[in-house]
Amino acid sequence: MNKIGIVGAGNVGATSAQRIAERELARQVVLLDVAEGIPQGKALDMAESAPVERFDTHLIGTNDPNALSGCDLVIITAGLARKPGMSRDDLQATNADIVGTVSQSIAQVAPDAIVIVVSNPLDVMTYVALKKTGFPPHRVVGMAGILDSARYRFFIAEALDVSVEDVTAFVLGGHGDSMVPLPRYSSVAGIPITELLDTATINSIVQRTRDGGAEIVAHLKTGSAYYAPASAVAEMAAAIAHDKKRILPCAAYLTGQYGIHDLFVGVPVKLGANGVESIIEIGLTPSETTALQHSAAEVSENIAKLDI
Repeated sequence: MNKIGIVGAGNVGATSAQRIAERELARQVVLLDVAEGIPQGKALDMAESAPVERFDTHLIGTNDPNALSGCDLVIITAGLARKPGMSRDDLQATNADIVGTVSQSIAQVAPDAIVIVVSNPLDVMTYVALKKTGFPPHRVVGMAGILDSARYRFFIAEALDVSVEDVTAFVLGGHGDSMVPLPRYSSVAGIPITELLDTATINSIVQRTRDGGAEIVAHLKTGSAYYAPASAVAEMAAAIAHDKKRILPCAAYLTGQYGIHDLFVGVPVKLGANGVESIIEIGLTPSETTALQHSAAEVSENIAKLDI
């Protein structure tokens, strides 16, 4: 890949830029922000780590949206971060304006780019990006499921005192309190976690996964998570840059899959050079289907609050 743009030089954006640069996923990474000097200083600082970390990615920090011209991939992290007591939905109106403006700029200067949305509330902001760019749905995707699944996998590994490398897990639905972790599709070295953990422990892990972002916000008090989100962004960028055809949980635009229409909801997708190359439909129990429909309904209600 030749060029990746990251909009928003806050903690998530800057850490994503660093992870992408260190993995050499593109020849050039552009870090864009409205705050004068912040993207320039962070990009230069990262660039000066290159001789030690041994990467040749060219990093640029800028305040000029035109610098995104020619980007193959643009990652939107711009927006307000959560503070203690705030839900992701509390950010909606302000972040919708920010993401909408950014998306229109992307459409003008990088009309062939794939867009990954990270800004919260994630599923709604991805919908905003789709409408404001006018891009086909397979080129707009939200980062949430990988992060939520990573948290879920970590909590499972912690409970069992095993390596995270052996834990596989999926989280579906919206990126919020109604997300749907799936114990039936979660395993350790192929062994279902239902064979390894009692129901009470699993339920506790599921709830902690749903509260994962809020737990970190409560600790930080003046910000929200960024290390794990940046890792999730880099995993998606790698799947696209290297055309890996990874099966990953992402917020994708559904057109009837899982009985859901015209919404971005977290589901398993095949992610490759063309963006979302297919949506994977897995079998769900009636209770899992109800939970996913409830999550989608919350996304729909929030979108209805916006004038799009």
